[in-house]
Amino acid sequence: MTRVSVFSSPLLLGFDHLERVLDRASRAGNDGYPPYNIERIGPAELRITLAVAGFAKDDLSVTVEDNQLIVRGRQTDDPERVFLHRGIATRQFQKAFVLADGVQITGATIDNGLLSVDLSRPESVTPPRQIAIR
Repeated sequence: MTRVSVFSSPLLLGFDHLERVLDRASRAGNDGYPPYNIERIGPAELRITLAVAGFAKDDLSVTVEDNQLIVRGRQTDDPERVFLHRGIATRQFQKAFVLADGVQITGATIDNGLLSVDLSRPESVTPPRQIAIR
């Protein structure tokens, strides 16, 4: 089956980067674990909060790669523990959020099983530019 791109129009020049970003976003949005919230905490500030109960601070990593915020969690089993019943699974996860150009990570905190990542989205005003005709 041939995939037809919305950006294949000759009027949309230079949007191949945007197409790749949209592909990554659609693939990353399919996994529901861990659950998360995105909230506005100021005029240009956002907060992503992930429910990571059972993960210690050392089990989590927050990185930015290619305009993507990537949160990874990996729990390790303690071989000394003997379970009579195991209903809480240890699992790993990777959650990716596509960031717009200019968005910066201002910090990350963990409290009561909730990992909060704060982002800053500065206002960008691009004035119109006059192009000289030669």
